[in-house]
Amino acid sequence: MIRVMIADDQAMVRTGFGMIIGAQPDMELVGEAADGVEAVALARKIKPDVALFDIRMPRMDGLEALRLLAGPGVADPIKVVVVTTFDLDEYVHQALRNGAAGFLLKDSGPALLIEAVRAAVSGDALISPSITVRLLEHLSPPAPTGDDGGLSPRELDVVKLAARGLTNAEIATQLFISVGTVKTHLGSVQTKLGARNRVEIAAWAWERRLVG
Repeated sequence: MIRVMIADDQAMVRTGFGMIIGAQPDMELVGEAADGVEAVALARKIKPDVALFDIRMPRMDGLEALRLLAGPGVADPIKVVVVTTFDLDEYVHQALRNGAAGFLLKDSGPALLIEAVRAAVSGDALISPSITVRLLEHLSPPAPTGDDGGLSPRELDVVKLAARGLTNAEIATQLFISVGTVKTHLGSVQTKLGARNRVEIAAWAWERRLVG
């Protein structure tokens, strides 16, 4: 079972997400928090497989809670998917920097929420063309052009497709390679870039304007 925790200051949102999670045969809701401080304490205690965090919460916002649980320097990071009403560029940028394993808007629907949870568990992160990618396009300032991060041409091909929101299977189909080869390339890319997850790889690509 995938153990999921929810942190949101609105009880109705927690209830709604809990019902969606509870309806999945392979998921269970293991905890709820109504503010950021409570969320950090609970997550550290119960160690969920995935945590769903709102951004605007009392006492401590979701981005700071995310940093404490998954940010740079955290020894045993928890996989956190940010689920928010607010699609401000600065929120996305900070969420990526703080180690988010996905970024969703609350009106994305149950299917995308479940997809994001499963992606986080599998070591991927939901890069939705309709949400995250649209926001990543506007990250600024752009990094100097010509910076390939030491990646091979094939690795760059994989990165560009991942940054557009394609799954490993879709990337494999596009490049006529196996899914296993895609995973190998992404693993190599993470090592070379020092990226913690697929979201940070996508952010790197968008910041360097490698994706049109």
